[in-house]
Amino acid sequence: MSSSRENIEVKINKSWCKGCGICVAFCPKQVLGFDSEGKVEMQDRENCIKCGQCELRCPDLAIYLGGVDNE
Repeated sequence: MSSSRENIEVKINKSWCKGCGICVAFCPKQVLGFDSEGKVEMQDRENCIKCGQCELRCPDLAIYLGGVDNE
C-alpha cells in the first residue's frame, strides 16, 4: 500500500525565503540546508519524509508541500 504523500514534493519559493532557518531547525530528518545565497534548499530529497513541519513553521509561507514530484 502506497503512502498518500509518496508523490508530494516539497516546494520552496526562494523569492519569499528570508533565510531565517526555522524550517531547517524543525526538520526531523535534517534534509534542508542553505544555498550560497543563504536561502533554504532541499539537500537530501531521498530522505525527506514529507511530514510538513517545514511548511507549518515557515513564517513567510515560502516552503510548502504540493504538486507531484517528477524527479
